[in-house]
Amino acid sequence: MSCKLDRLLLVVAAGVLATACARPDKSPRSAAYIPRVRAITVTTVPLLVKEERSVFPFLGPAFAKGGVLDGKEVYAFSPSTVTVIEVDTIHFTFINPEDDVHSFVLPDLAVSLPGGSTTDTTYVAKRAGIFPFVCAVQAHLPMMAGQLVVLPAVGHH
Repeated sequence: MSCKLDRLLLVVAAGVLATACARPDKSPRSAAYIPRVRAITVTTVPLLVKEERSVFPFLGPAFAKGGVLDGKEVYAFSPSTVTVIEVDTIHFTFINPEDDVHSFVLPDLAVSLPGGSTTDTTYVAKRAGIFPFVCAVQAHLPMMAGQLVVLPAVGHH
């Protein structure tokens, strides 16, 4: 009798498994992506700048002639990676709280960021990809950089 019960349980289990696997997919089809408007604030941030020499004595030689930071200053964008979906509109607000001039340059956008200012601009992410952005001030390169990650808009035509 035990053998018949084992066989019956096996048949029932196989039936349940077959039914679960053969069940038509009831999940909704992916709907077309609806573009969004995204408000993103990016701030310029000083990391290692000549004004900090009195606070961090090791920076004196670094900024001196021949030092590792001779002619350079280390700034960053915060955040340094921005992620959106293709066809989204980005309302950028750039905050530059200090007196140094910066810029925000993508392959198809260039924005000047005067010292002590807030600058607004709008950008449409036209195609998917990873796009570098930089501050084009020579003394801030190559450190002041980031990337705009544009994900494909699934279902958008």
